[in-house]
Amino acid sequence: MNERTKRVVEKMETRDLPALLVTDQVNRRYLTGFTGSAGAALVTPAGAHLVVDGRYTEQAADQAEGYCIVPAGQDLNRAVGELLARLELDRVGFEAESVTYEIYHRLDTEMEGIEWVPTTGLVGELRMVKDSGEIERISEAASIADKAFEEILFSITPGRTEKEVALDFEFCMRRGGAERLAFPLIAVSGARSALPHGSPTDKEIADGDFVTFDYGVRLAGYCSDATRTVIVGKATDEQRKVYDAVRRAQEAAVEAVAPGITGRELDSIAREIIEEAGYGEYFGHGLGHGVGMAVHEGPSLSQRRGDTTLEPGMVVTVEPGIYIPRWGGVRIEDLAVVTDSGCEILTSIGKSLVVLGV
Repeated sequence: MNERTKRVVEKMETRDLPALLVTDQVNRRYLTGFTGSAGAALVTPAGAHLVVDGRYTEQAADQAEGYCIVPAGQDLNRAVGELLARLELDRVGFEAESVTYEIYHRLDTEMEGIEWVPTTGLVGELRMVKDSGEIERISEAASIADKAFEEILFSITPGRTEKEVALDFEFCMRRGGAERLAFPLIAVSGARSALPHGSPTDKEIADGDFVTFDYGVRLAGYCSDATRTVIVGKATDEQRKVYDAVRRAQEAAVEAVAPGITGRELDSIAREIIEEAGYGEYFGHGLGHGVGMAVHEGPSLSQRRGDTTLEPGMVVTVEPGIYIPRWGGVRIEDLAVVTDSGCEILTSIGKSLVVLGV
């Protein structure tokens, strides 16, 4: 049993849980190291098992250190049921956040005599605090993405479409070593920059447009995430005012990232600056989120779910924004790792307003 799995067992014992079935793909990889797309891990204090079908038996044996590999044939559920019966388990936890009602119904009906206990956070809470190896991978992913951004920056010219620039950007990230994108690349311009999660379209970039890029890559199973907004042509006074408000809010929040502060408190720091600038109604999302094996994970930096206190090793985004409908928007996002005394920024791109073509 590896160290991560031992830590899960310790958390299970505090909840009087004799077994945990891990089916979430990210959690399964975090615990076992197995990168296949199908399988289930069963964790008990006495030992850990990884159930996989014939496609993955050899791969699982190579990757899942400390796990007993259980061949599943073509019916994963049946193999899990047989394993539970062999271990004489009658009470098993499952991951409530990732198990659909359909899967729960199959577990409950096909595996008689088992009490299924919904659980939350047993693995996710462990994933929030990264070790040095995880932080190194996230940092390397961020470096690949930032270098690609610098490479394509001056190809953002009037007449090019959002899709064309996004395609160039993705190519540069992949050529730079990314396994794949961490999430669909956001590249929006002009009035469409007011769409926080807008997809690139055939809209042509024009003089005077804000252009916002939200980008990240996946490397060795870990993600990066960053956002920058630039302007093509001359910036108006209002555009500079909006950009300055977001930059000041973002920098103040980054400065406050440290052990002991909550996500809600960080969100309030940025939100107050944007409200004082007169744009409070246009900042409609939380300040940030954790990043690791998933691009969105705990902790949350928001008013709604920001109760978690930051600890060294947590990696979070800090990304306030202002989005004015039918006018445009600005978001600035850095990736920060919490240290013993503050934070270290993993994003390397500067935050002064970049005006292209002048």
